Amino acid sequence: MAFVKVAALSRFPPGSLAEVIADGTTIALCNVDGAIRAIGGTCPHSNGPLGYGALYGGNIVCPWHAWEFDTATGCNDYHPATCVPVYPVRIEGDDILVDPRA
Repeated sequence: MAFVKVAALSRFPPGSLAEVIADGTTIALCNVDGAIRAIGGTCPHSNGPLGYGALYGGNIVCPWHAWEFDTATGCNDYHPATCVPVYPVRIEGDDILVDPRA
């Protein structure tokens, strides 16, 4: 796996959500109650930027049309067959690393 540093853990408290780019891949990175998760950053509905949405419990809500995606599975809450990729995350010291190729 090729992990890439995308953020500093110390600057990413619980409830944080951001769009990050790892090796050209757009990722929605979030901190759900201390668990750092990374999913595909583009909503399959209308290409909305998930990293600019809102974190609602364990879901990311797309800012364009309010589609919700589970941050653990990447699946849409209403249509579970509609999913975005989920990427492995690793923490090394204060670095948040994501493998965008997994």
